[in-house]
Amino acid sequence: MKEALIVWGGWSGHEPKECADVVGAMLEAEGFKVFKENTTEAFADPSIRDLSLIVPIITMAKIEKEELSNLLEAVKGGVGLGGYHGGMGDAFRDQPDYQFMVGGQWVAHPGNIIDYTVDVTRPDDPVVEGIPSFPYRSEQYYMHVDPSNEVLATTRFNGDHAEWIDGTVMPVVWKRRFGKGRVFYSSLGHVASEFEFPPMREILRRGLLWAAA
Repeated sequence: MKEALIVWGGWSGHEPKECADVVGAMLEAEGFKVFKENTTEAFADPSIRDLSLIVPIITMAKIEKEELSNLLEAVKGGVGLGGYHGGMGDAFRDQPDYQFMVGGQWVAHPGNIIDYTVDVTRPDDPVVEGIPSFPYRSEQYYMHVDPSNEVLATTRFNGDHAEWIDGTVMPVVWKRRFGKGRVFYSSLGHVASEFEFPPMREILRRGLLWAAA
């Protein structure tokens, strides 16, 4: 049986506990044994190197040096890492080594909750296969991203809330490698209710399974 660790915490506005429960149930339905912790101390446990998947749901917050070092080594060694929105893409802002692993870092969401479009750019990839481009209402994440990411979906900014980024195409969903580990990220999913939107939920489900493979 595959085992997954969900570590939740950080800024409460992203409803980390509620989202951890949703993601946990999703993984359990796929046959995972799921462990949930609400402290970054969990990352320091050497046993995480035996997991199939780690899911951080920790917006902002801090992580100790030894916790991050063990997490980095676990993923380099082959443990999958997967997550979404600020829980993975805006965790530990002062740790560039973490951002190097994730492949990006949130920097803005102009206009806050707005309507925008998610464009699937790799319809041949199993993570997004059969999912057409779709409208979405949430925070449209503007991120600093690693050019080595394998981008599966993007969004285009229209400049209504920051005219200087009009037309900018931004990655929304990507996967990458970090050592032997598979890393998956989706910027969708501001609060738990967004998991009720089938395309968002299905992309994350498939992405987490890919990372854990």
